Formats: sequence, structure tokens, C-alpha cells
Amino acid sequence: MNRSTYPVQAGSWEQGGAIILESGINFCVFSRYAERVELLLFERDDDLEPFQIVTLDPRVHRTFYFWHCLVEGLPDGVYYNWRVDGRCDTRETGCRVDGGKALLDPWCTTVSDRLWDRGRACRPGDNLAHAMRSQVVRDDYDWEGDAPLFIPLNHAVIYEMHVGGFTHHDSSGVAHPGTFAGVIEKIPYLQSLGITHVELMPVMAFDTQDVPPTTAALGLENYWGYSTHSFFAPHPGFACDPGRARDEFRDMVKALHRAGIGVILDVVFNHTAEGGEGGPTISFKSLGNEAFYHLDFEDRRRYRDYTGCGNTVNCNHPMVARFLVDSLLYWTRQMHVGGFTHHDSSGVAHPGT
Repeated sequence: MNRSTYPVQAGSWEQGGAIILESGINFCVFSRYAERVELLLFERDDDLEPFQIVTLDPRVHRTFYFWHCLVEGLPDGVYYNWRVDGRCDTRETGCRVDGGKALLDPWCTTVSDRLWDRGRACRPGDNLAHAMRSQVVRDDYDWEGDAPLFIPLNHAVIYEMHVGGFTHHDSSGVAHPGTFAGVIEKIPYLQSLGITHVELMPVMAFDTQDVPPTTAALGLENYWGYSTHSFFAPHPGFACDPGRARDEFRDMVKALHRAGIGVILDVVFNHTAEGGEGGPTISFKSLGNEAFYHLDFEDRRRYRDYTGCGNTVNCNHPMVARFLVDSLLYWTRQMHVGGFTHHDSSGVAHPGT
């Protein structure tokens, strides 16, 4: 990669995330209370310092509450973080802008957790060397004519599956245990069961370090995945190559469809991996805490926790509602998922299409 400084233009606010264009890559993120926004660019996911920092001028790079820029000639494959600073007013507005945290792009479709340290993200101060990184990945996937299967639910025989656990044991006999590729290898077994769908437990990127301290002390991780941090990205831990997680997920979906098996996702939209007041800052807390989460009316430092997981996503906010609907549309249109379910706090599944 050319380490020289890439020129920067105003860019567009029309789509959140990183969009590859002929002239370069357009970056866009939402933050109402940010006063200073920086885009940090990395060549590798384990680089501790960015090769370029783009400081956005609000007179040029802000439209309403969207911050945006076009980095000319920047190749795909780069990793990046956002960093925002400004007024932090947790009591009155609920704003938690934290200029010390390197933030994931909420719209990123590929994420690396190679450097991630949840503890560092929970504490005040800089966590640049221990943050997750978003990645810009060109989308040139060949679906080969694939489309979601439309099988009436009254004819459905649904097999609920944890992608990591399904082929984790040696007895599965697969070459790539615990991955999307491992599921492909077991398709003949799934067909022998006579099922019509697989219902995948959470496959959106989640924080494996989101466990109680006593659990972490035993060397255990978050297994089930109900701790989402990136609603457009497949979990990198389920991929043979984390940088290809999106396409490896698609390979699995395409192979299941060819076998006549539909794909349903168990989605987690009621809370995130950022937890409550003492939880880590990953993205939403610094970019838009006051919008994304339900906060206590009398003391907006406190999170309303209807989920038992530290926070509750504020789906009443129009920006948040649009974000979540866009996530569902992305998984149906770009990932060819056929439907969704959601488990409430009692563990009961509510199917949807």
C-alpha cells in the first residue's frame, strides 16, 4: 500500500459506512454531539498506529448530524476506526462522547477483533492499541443466481443451530470445525433429518469477552453470541479467514439453498455488547448514546435495562429504527437470509419473515 497521504474531499452523507467508489472510498457516520471527528486509517488490523488520520472540518464534512469524507485513491482492504470528541454531558443530555476511544463503524460489514481488550474499553483513556477495527471490503461476490427460498412456515421443520457448536467436536468429522464452512460439510446430514430450515443462533459480530469477571477468570468466553456489537457484520470467529467472514457466510447460505434448506437468523436488537454505565465504549456510546439507548429520565447517566444485559436499545428513535431496519434489509438483500426470529427475556422465540 502507498503510505503517502491520500487526498480528502467532502464526500457524501447519503449512506452510512464505507462505500467504495471509482474515485476512492466514501466514509460516513452519525453523531449529533460530536465537535471533532477523526477517521483513523490502518494498513493491517494489528497496526497500533494509523498511517493516516483524517480530521473532518464541520464546515465541509458535516451534513445535519452526519460526518462524511471521500478519501481519494484509497484501496479496499484498509482497516479503520472513528474517533469523536466534544461535549460530554451524561446528566442532562445523556451524551457520552469519549475522545479517547477508537470506535467501530456501526455500518461496517467486516470487523477484526484481533486486538480487542474489553477491559481497556471500559476504563477511561486511550484504547487505540486494543480496539476492534472496521475493514473496507470490496463486494464482488458471485451468487450464481441464488435467491432466498420461500417455504411456507406451516410446512417448516426448523433446526436451531449454533454455528460454532454444531461442528466443534471432533466427532463432526469436518475439516473446519466451528465455522460457516463446517456447516457446509454437514449439509448431507441436515438433509437426512428432513428439515426445511436452519435457524442460526446469533451470527452478527459479537463480543466473546462479554462475560462476568468470575467467568473470565476461568478462561471462558461468551459462547452463545447474544452480545452483538456490529449489526451488519458476520461474526469473525465463525470464519476460516476473518477478513472473508461476509463471503464465507454467503458460501454457506448458497450451499444450503442448493440443498433446499432455508436460512433464518436469530437476531439480537434489544441490547448491545456495550452494557450499562460501567460497560465498554465500542461505537454507539460515544457516537450517539443519547439516541441509541433508553436512559433514565431523572439521571441520564443511568441506562434503563429492560433486558437484563445492561442496556436497552431505543428503537423509538427514528435514526435507530432506520438503522435496524437497514440491517434487516441488508441481511435479506445482500446476504440472502429468508427470515428472522427474536428471543425475548424468557427465552421464547418469536419468528418473523
